[in-house]
Amino acid sequence: MYKGKEGMLAFYLHRITGLGVFVFLLAHIIDTMFLGWGPEAYNAMVKIYTHPVARVGEVLLAAALIYHALNGIRIILIDFWSSGVKYQKQMFYVGAVIYVTLFFPTAYLMIAPLVK
Repeated sequence: MYKGKEGMLAFYLHRITGLGVFVFLLAHIIDTMFLGWGPEAYNAMVKIYTHPVARVGEVLLAAALIYHALNGIRIILIDFWSSGVKYQKQMFYVGAVIYVTLFFPTAYLMIAPLVK
């Protein structure tokens, strides 16, 4: 019987990060749309991204992308590897270690220019 825990947490985080990536994609489509109104309109629109709050948003986007990609690989392994379901809990924790290893140096490199 399914009792939640790591599998349910991975499920919810995957959905939440997927929505975050989708919202970014919509924002990117909208800002690219401003090219149709000329370079001045586009430059005014993308100037928003120079604000420090936008940099924090980019860090959150990186966090979502890294988690979503790693969990997607875990899901593929569960679906296509005959022992995937048996090891899904271990794969969740391995993914968490890889996530921390990738995200924190990335976040540091993204935030460091703001602190200088």
